[in-house]
Amino acid sequence: MVSGATSLSLVRDELFTTMEEAEASLEQFIAERDNGSLLQQAVEGLQQVRGALNLIELTGAELLAQEVLDQATDIPAGAGNERDVQLSALSNALHVLRRYLESVDANRQEMPELLLPAINDLRQAGGQPGLPESFFFSVRLDQQRPHRAAPALDAAAKAVEAKRLRHMYQVGLLGFLREQNPKASLKLMARAMNRLDGLYGNEPRGRLCWIAAAALESQIDGRMLARKSRKQLFSRIDRELKQMLGNAQHETSRSLLKELLYLVALGDSRGPSVTPVREVFGLTPLPFTDHLLEEEYRRLAGPGQSVMRSLSSAIREELTGLKDMLDLIERGTVQAETLGSLHALLGKLSKTLGMVGLSSAGNSLAAQLQTVADWREEVVPGATELNRLAEAVLYVEGMVASLESGERRDVRPAQAQPGHEAESFAQHQLNEARIVVVDEARAGLALAKRAITAYLEAGGDRMHLSNVPFSLQAVRGGLWFLDQARAALLVGACADYIQRQMLDVSQMPSEQMLETLADALSSLEYYLEAGAVLLPETQPSVLDLAADSVRALGMKVAV
Repeated sequence: MVSGATSLSLVRDELFTTMEEAEASLEQFIAERDNGSLLQQAVEGLQQVRGALNLIELTGAELLAQEVLDQATDIPAGAGNERDVQLSALSNALHVLRRYLESVDANRQEMPELLLPAINDLRQAGGQPGLPESFFFSVRLDQQRPHRAAPALDAAAKAVEAKRLRHMYQVGLLGFLREQNPKASLKLMARAMNRLDGLYGNEPRGRLCWIAAAALESQIDGRMLARKSRKQLFSRIDRELKQMLGNAQHETSRSLLKELLYLVALGDSRGPSVTPVREVFGLTPLPFTDHLLEEEYRRLAGPGQSVMRSLSSAIREELTGLKDMLDLIERGTVQAETLGSLHALLGKLSKTLGMVGLSSAGNSLAAQLQTVADWREEVVPGATELNRLAEAVLYVEGMVASLESGERRDVRPAQAQPGHEAESFAQHQLNEARIVVVDEARAGLALAKRAITAYLEAGGDRMHLSNVPFSLQAVRGGLWFLDQARAALLVGACADYIQRQMLDVSQMPSEQMLETLADALSSLEYYLEAGAVLLPETQPSVLDLAADSVRALGMKVAV
């Protein structure tokens, strides 16, 4: 028996007809809340839709239809304003379901993950918890990780180190939740998880750190979106860390591990943390990416391409009429009705563009309304005014072209206040100089980290470190220039440690101490990457984290 996408054509016509009737009944009920028969007609239609989808085994579509049916059944006749959110979610879900089925029918490809946002909107409107991103994802969680070497630390030292690393994770998590340079925040979180994995890799509680490090690396490499569900997921990890640090036998919930493995599969990274996890769990690339899911869902939830093409075509026709009027005015054949029509058309177009999300284009036309209103038949508009209006029209034409692709280009640069252009330019130049210094400082810290890695891999060959103290002192000087005294002192302490404990002595520090030094440099690098130099109030705890690592090196920090 054929099923799924291949069998949709067998019931297509009847299914779509029934869906349209159910949608129409629901929309009419929203307008006539006391007419219970309309709601009953919608429910009966939804039952037929759910049954047909169950018959052809379109799993995701059937689940959404079931959720719609459950919610519709829960709504009473005479429902008041308190049900508006639920009714809106129902209407949107039916729209998404129909668009999804049209896509499956046309492409013969199922992608049930596209339906999760609509399902969760419905569940939220009905007061139910949402389904996880990994709902349609399958993986065996009982795979064993190969044994690995662990550092020789006593329980007390391990607890102190773990506490510091959890703090590192929390600092990165806070930046990620606030979306302050998410990539830099994720890198700090991933480093914390990798370091914790090094501490607990062979213990039951280390399993979370191993998989979480891979998920974070996948999130970074795949440039995946900072969705609300992922913010909640990475916050759950911190709560798990709190429990596992106090309990050597703590085991993470299977649902959390499955969510993290879904991110590993979705990102399709081949990084050093991801690769072994992929191999152990047999994860193969998914037939979609995070950005493809987002793009496709927006397409399903929004108007169809045919609607957008029709809309952009209509606007372009009106723009052509607008340009014809401008041509008449430029040639001096100005009539009162022409100016009146021009003013009316400008106002109509500006409102239409604002309604379809092209607010900057609409504002450009609206700004010309007063100028056109001031024109009189006996006064021919000047060339400057006509050129400004023509430039606005050309700008709008370019913006309208984005309607069909769904792009938005509303962002405008900040404008200087009249009379303060010179001051604004000077401030801009100063900010540019600060950005250059920050970039150089980041490069210096990255160079130091690479040199330490080479030093470790070469078994303590000090040649790799010969220029590092000098580079870090240059970074320190740049931070002094930026009025970052505390950060400068911490960088200086790292330079002193490298000089005294790695260059001036023959014995190589322990791997644990080298990792701690790298933690300090990573924290300082994050401080710079996350924009804290230009907005220092946003990252006060990052330097505390760097100071903790410097103290763990045995260096005194008077900050």
